[in-house]
Amino acid sequence: MYVHEVVNHYVRDVMTHHVKIASPEDTLKHAAQMMEELDCGVLPIGENDRLVGMLTDRDIAIRAVARGRSPTRCKVREVMSPEIRYVYDNETLDDAVRNMSALQVRRLPVLNREKRLVGIISLGDVAISDTDSAANALKQVSQ
Repeated sequence: MYVHEVVNHYVRDVMTHHVKIASPEDTLKHAAQMMEELDCGVLPIGENDRLVGMLTDRDIAIRAVARGRSPTRCKVREVMSPEIRYVYDNETLDDAVRNMSALQVRRLPVLNREKRLVGIISLGDVAISDTDSAANALKQVSQ
């Protein structure tokens, strides 16, 4: 009986590389302009060579604009999410999807084992990858 070879897919294989980082001292206007330029809805926030938070377009809308805060005066630090949830670049896509589901997020920063930011993974990145290999192999072994 032929068993389909399982191809391991890792976060590093599908993540977005070369991620731009905003500063906690940037204004929300500057961060929003970065999001527009990059065509993204999330920015990692870095300070002193470390990831210190994440800022989403939703953070800007809900925590700033809806509360009447000025985008030209309000700093990223005031509305960013300081708790950083992440995946490692050498984790499998299955692990990343489980983490995203449990945390109910669509994107996660990707760190290497030295805890340095190396990318971001989104559900869209996962969706366009070939994740059927493992499912097909399991199905064949079960028959």
